[in-house]
This record gives sequence, C-alpha cells and structure tokens, in this order.
Amino acid sequence: MEKTTIENAIKENGFYLSTIVGDSMMPLLRNRRDTVKIIPVSGRLKKYDLPLYKRPDGKYVLHRIVKVKKDHYVISGDNRGWREKVPFDWIIGVTDLIYRDQKEITADNREYVAYVKKTCRKYWIRRVKHIIKKCKLCIKNR
Repeated sequence: MEKTTIENAIKENGFYLSTIVGDSMMPLLRNRRDTVKIIPVSGRLKKYDLPLYKRPDGKYVLHRIVKVKKDHYVISGDNRGWREKVPFDWIIGVTDLIYRDQKEITADNREYVAYVKKTCRKYWIRRVKHIIKKCKLCIKNR
C-alpha cells in the first residue's frame, strides 16, 4: 500500500488538515493544540501568507512569507530569529483557515491581520535575541 503524502491529500481532497507540531509559529499556532487547513496554491503567494513547504530533506515546514522576491520567498517562523530563502517550487500549499480554541480564523480577520503585522515588525527583536543566545552558547562551549 502506497503511503499518502500531504501533496497527494491536497491533490485528491482539495485540502489537508493538520495539527501543528512545534513551536516555530508560537504564540499564534500552539504545539499539538491548533489545526490548519492547507489548500492548493493558485498563482504567486503574497507577503504574510502562511505556506506549507517541503525542504529537500523531506521536512515539512509551515512559516510566514515576509518578502516576495523574483525567484523565491523569504520566510520565517513567527517565533524564529532567522529567515530562510524558499524557492517557489518547494511550496505545497497555503493556509486557508486556522482552527484555534474551536474558532475559525481566516487570513482577512482583523485581529489576525493586526497580529501578523505586529509580529513581522518585531522580527529584529527576535533576531537580536537569537544572536545573543548563539553568542552565549559559543562562550559556554569554549
């Protein structure tokens, strides 16, 4: 029996539901508590979209687009102090709905939009904290 992949589920059903695993999108998406609905991508995604992509090592990641470039997206987790270049062809789908505390949150929800903009503006604070944490680890491991 062939293993069903996320890509196949999206293709066959038109969507894929998944409970979030990990802390990279906290505080919005909580580990093993919140669920997202992923739908197929139609056209180019835009800043603040929340795509699901697959890295070459096979790992699936759900992070936010912070910039759209000519040949890739710049993507970061809301709880991360670094960014990643993601080629367009890594993208599998995009978040259509977030299910949190038995509520549906859409991308045009006013509170959600305010949260996204605030979180993206605070990226540099997370970046500085990440650098400080790395420096402390380097000093500790000497």
